Amino acid sequence: MTHAALVELAVQWLRAKYRCGIVLSEQACCSGEIPDVIGWKGRCRSVVVECKVSRSDFLADAAKPWRRDPDVALGCERFYMAPAGIVAAADLPQGWGLLEVSGRRVEVAVACSKRRSLRTPEGFMNEMNLLLASLRRVEIRIEPQTITDFLKWEKRMARYNGGSLPGGISDPAEKNDYLRI
Repeated sequence: MTHAALVELAVQWLRAKYRCGIVLSEQACCSGEIPDVIGWKGRCRSVVVECKVSRSDFLADAAKPWRRDPDVALGCERFYMAPAGIVAAADLPQGWGLLEVSGRRVEVAVACSKRRSLRTPEGFMNEMNLLLASLRRVEIRIEPQTITDFLKWEKRMARYNGGSLPGGISDPAEKNDYLRI
C-alpha cells in the first residue's frame, strides 16, 4: 500500500463515511504542519487523518514539532490511518483514533476522542490560515474572476434559466452545510 493510496482512501472516507463537507489533502499550514488529509464537518469541527505506510513512518511522526507540542496541531479529532497490524492501539497518542486498511476497506479500529476537542485556539488559527491559503490558491487559478464571482456562478445560472438551476446541476447548498445562505 502506497502513501498516495492511503491518502486517497482517507479523502474518500472523510467525505463518504465521516460526512465532512470540505476535505483537503497535503496542504501546508503556517505552523509547518502538512496534514495528509483534513476535513471539516458542521460547526467548524475538523478531522485530521495522518497516513502511515510503515511502523517506522508512524514512530517518526512523534518527533514532529506539532506532535511534541499538540497545542499548535490541527484537528478537533485526529486519526492515524495505516495498513492493518502496523500501529497498535497502545501506541496512539491520547485522544487519537486508528483507521486500519485491509485492501480498500477502512475500519475504525480505535475511535478518537469526541468528548473534548483536541484542537486549541492556536490550532484553530492555524486551520484558518490553511483554509485561507487554500482559498487564495483557488482565487489565483480562477483569474480573472474573483473567488466571490466564481462562487456566485450557480445563482447567475439559475437567474438565466428563469429561477431554477439547469438540468443536471444540483444546488450545492443541499449537500453542504457550509454553503447554506
